[in-house]
Amino acid sequence: MAEGQIYKIHSDFYYVDDGQKYYECKIREVLKKQKEKFFVGDFVEFENGVITKLIARKNFIKRPSVANIDQIIIVSSLKEPDLDLHQLNRYIALAKYYDIPAVLCFNKEDLKCERHIREKIRNIYEPLGYKIVYTSATEHKGLKNFEKLLIKKTSVLCGNSGVGKSSLVNAINPDLNLRTKQVSEKTQRGTHTTRHCEIIKINNTSRIVDTPGFSNVKFDFIMPADVDLLFDDIAKFRDECKYSDCLHINEDGCNVLNNIDKIASTRYESYLAFIDEAKEYKERIKYEGKKQEHSKKIVHNKHIAKISEKKRQSARNTLKQNIYKGIEYENE
Repeated sequence: MAEGQIYKIHSDFYYVDDGQKYYECKIREVLKKQKEKFFVGDFVEFENGVITKLIARKNFIKRPSVANIDQIIIVSSLKEPDLDLHQLNRYIALAKYYDIPAVLCFNKEDLKCERHIREKIRNIYEPLGYKIVYTSATEHKGLKNFEKLLIKKTSVLCGNSGVGKSSLVNAINPDLNLRTKQVSEKTQRGTHTTRHCEIIKINNTSRIVDTPGFSNVKFDFIMPADVDLLFDDIAKFRDECKYSDCLHINEDGCNVLNNIDKIASTRYESYLAFIDEAKEYKERIKYEGKKQEHSKKIVHNKHIAKISEKKRQSARNTLKQNIYKGIEYENE
């Protein structure tokens, strides 16, 4: 039985790298019945072109589906498109949710942004402990610092389309020739050029995951009371709030509001936006409230496919019929 890592998924084919060769594989039928999900980055056991086991992940991101990541590099442009701090906060919060280290890369330094923008970045994000690099893919500025971030790591690049993610990778290794597209003059937005997730080797020690993007990142999957845990600059004040379920909006005795002058306004505004999204989730599950049965169960530390309730009931009926027939036969 061989082990390897899924580096690309296309249709029903899973492409596995064992460190020496690449293999085109399919998923074992029993794993399909168990509805086991496989992501790019997953380590697996395989044999004769068939994946037989998923090895436990250290982490994952659900959308795009990527596993076993060392860091998320959030790429923002200083201009064209203009720097969007709210979107940056969204990506930072997402990395925090999945407990994956984040690094901030600000690209297109050649377009000479106003000085106060760099000061704002430094004042907001350096105190939070984030590594920050400035780059220009077109003028090859800051690329050595960017390359250092990648050494001995599997990194996911995320950021709005058009910020220069593929251009940065091409600047480091032109042989890769990743597809790029210019930002629209009308919308000031780029267009996604990547169609699927794939692990790409930059060199012998560095790998990045090329993804279709983190579009539609929305915090409509957590409860409102948990949103502050995604903001280190807010969470550090939460324990001294009067109420344990304080949302830090207008509550009496809120320690966050008492220290609001120590929190950047753009960070707090992003927090309030995520609270609204989380409230939508809370309302949805409140009214849906439907129990969903899992498709598998754990027996002796193994995932076993579960039989549906309908099939179980059918099996019980058949068993009862056989018992009744036995009783009738004994009474004859």
